[in-house]
Amino acid sequence: MVLKVLLLVLFFGVMVGVGIYCRKNATDVNGFVLGGRSVGPWLTAFAYGTSYFSAVIFIGYAGQFGWKYGIASTWIGIGNALIGSFLAWAVLGRRTRIMTQHLNSATMPEFFGKRFDSKGLKIGSSIIVFIFLIPYTASLYNGLSRLFEMAFGIPYVWCIVAMSVLTGIYVIAGGYMATAINDFIQGIIMIIGIIAVIAAVLGSKGGFIEALNGLAAVSDETVSSAPGAFNSFFGPDPLNLLGVVILTSLGTWGLPQMVQKFYAIKHEKDIKKGTVISTLFALIVAGGCYFLGGFGRLFNVDVDAVGFDAIIPTMLSSLPDLLIAVVVILVLSASMSTLSSLVIASSSTLTIDLLKGNIIKKMDEKKQVLIIRIFVVVFIAISAFIAIYQTQSQNESVKFIAQLMGVSWGALAGAFLAPFLYGLYWKKTTKLACWVSFIFGAGIMLLNLFVRSMFPVLLQSPINCGAFAMLMGLIIVPVVSLISPKPKKELVDDAFECYEKKVQAAQKNSLD
Repeated sequence: MVLKVLLLVLFFGVMVGVGIYCRKNATDVNGFVLGGRSVGPWLTAFAYGTSYFSAVIFIGYAGQFGWKYGIASTWIGIGNALIGSFLAWAVLGRRTRIMTQHLNSATMPEFFGKRFDSKGLKIGSSIIVFIFLIPYTASLYNGLSRLFEMAFGIPYVWCIVAMSVLTGIYVIAGGYMATAINDFIQGIIMIIGIIAVIAAVLGSKGGFIEALNGLAAVSDETVSSAPGAFNSFFGPDPLNLLGVVILTSLGTWGLPQMVQKFYAIKHEKDIKKGTVISTLFALIVAGGCYFLGGFGRLFNVDVDAVGFDAIIPTMLSSLPDLLIAVVVILVLSASMSTLSSLVIASSSTLTIDLLKGNIIKKMDEKKQVLIIRIFVVVFIAISAFIAIYQTQSQNESVKFIAQLMGVSWGALAGAFLAPFLYGLYWKKTTKLACWVSFIFGAGIMLLNLFVRSMFPVLLQSPINCGAFAMLMGLIIVPVVSLISPKPKKELVDDAFECYEKKVQAAQKNSLD
């Protein structure tokens, strides 16, 4: 117990120390929200990866999808690495960095407002961000309760309070730069932790081959009648597995807190390095999490009685104390990094896109930074309250909060992915197409939440519905753009002229 507490104190001390050290970089909006657009490849790549993977992935998704799809759930992690990281960086990285700096936009709603010359789009998208990032933020605390009770025997409430306060301290003090440096430290912990845990868990079952053989002997007629379904290449349910891959991989392209990482990159060469680093990070962390979860059926877990969130903690309960302490810090790292990223995205959006110029007409740099910091506190407090209320309440009606957490990712990505992508690449993208995508993406996920039984069977799953919303957005935006009034030529030319600016490059990168 002394060892566990010492490791936690050391971890928290480093996080707070980094926040205090970075306070000089958070004196204006550009510094607080984007780190002065001077963040290098390692910090940016790790910030992207640690914001991507939280306790929701490690405890919730890894356990749930590993149980449902067996070893084939590893495909989710591979999809996260190739689509959610490699392709996201390759397709969005450079263009996002160039155009957002040209338009002087620090948030995704601000990008929509300036790219399409629409105050309405800016306000509308900021409202969507506000509505759906709060429950997503609250979901980060899920999964921590069982681990903390197993490792320390302390109430879950104190875990939430400690995590909230400490995250708030370093975000408020150092802004994005403190978050990026802490994300780097937390990312290293996540990599070491997941490798150690996989080795220990498989070792407890006689090694990889023995564990795989044990998985082949598992059968569940309610899932699949095929022998060895849980150690097969595509698992017992490939179609629903594909839905999970699409939602968790393609979804990052439209999430404000993920895309915002590209705003802060310093150099062209950093994008190339960041692409490789981010992809490898995702392959190890996400691939490792889902790979580990695939062996969940080898452990005695009554899922009907205790739920999917108990699978991973059960797998870890027999590990040595030192390794359990590492796992607790791993999950804390994953959660705190994502929490810090989400609250910066939420508070900056609400301040810059909703209050500035609309409710508060005059707002200088110092006032903006102060209000952003206040909203950091507010958002962390609200998310912590939701998480505590959900755990403590015995009221069945509170379950809709958990369901809302599930649709948040689909609603945000379904609304924003297509308008943002086409806005970067296609001059004919129109304001009306953006509105239709916003309404369709957020609307279909809200309908799925409240009247799920009216949907076709395949789309009753929030995951499949979220994947459907994203894919439909990629069709809706070009179709609506072609039949709606064309945007002003001077507006489009001004936005895209940034790509034509001449820069010098080494001959190894650009021939004469």
